[in-house]
Amino acid sequence: MASPAPVLRVAVDLIILTLRAGRLSVLLIQREDDPHRGAWALPGGFVHLEEDLEEAAYRVLADEASLGSSAVHLEQVRTFGTPGRDPRGRVVSIAFMALGADLPDPRRGEDVSDARWWAVDELADIALAFDHAEVLASAIERARSKLEYTTLAVTFLPEEFTITQLRGVYESVWGTSLDAGNFHRKATRTDGFLVELDRHAAPTGGRPARLYRAGTGASLNPPLLRSGN
Repeated sequence: MASPAPVLRVAVDLIILTLRAGRLSVLLIQREDDPHRGAWALPGGFVHLEEDLEEAAYRVLADEASLGSSAVHLEQVRTFGTPGRDPRGRVVSIAFMALGADLPDPRRGEDVSDARWWAVDELADIALAFDHAEVLASAIERARSKLEYTTLAVTFLPEEFTITQLRGVYESVWGTSLDAGNFHRKATRTDGFLVELDRHAAPTGGRPARLYRAGTGASLNPPLLRSGN
């Protein structure tokens, strides 16, 4: 008699990123159940039979991050399926990156002990559950790379913003300092990136800064490179 075929389960993991106090931050949940009870992990869950992958991602987003679909930009990062990555069995996970502006504190879900935002630069000594350190690193590198050649940076900002705020996104995500004048010239001269508005931000002690909104473009040509070239 043939042995039963092994069960393959499909899951989604969410890397939810925002800026909090000028620092790139990720939402983590503390696991209440085994495996990895008490460890910090990315929000995630198994895909239901009647769901497609994006529906599952938005369900997890609502259940574990208290966020609706309109609050974030959602996109797939990659698939993780190394055997043994989950002690419960053979699990393949599709990682989704969710980016948003000024995302709120989460409400703790039913199956987690805690949920909170962590600054990415605070996680060096935190052992994440499963292979979530690799998943997180992959998503952060995807975000850093896409800031170079797409308009993704504006998803971290309110509808109207200043060039200083936009530069702050790049500096926070890339973890570097940028020359203000050089960045201003590149950002404002890139077709389709920004639309200059006829109003200014509230004064903060100096000359009021001009406000902008996102343009209609999706790509940056020329790109804004981390190398500064």
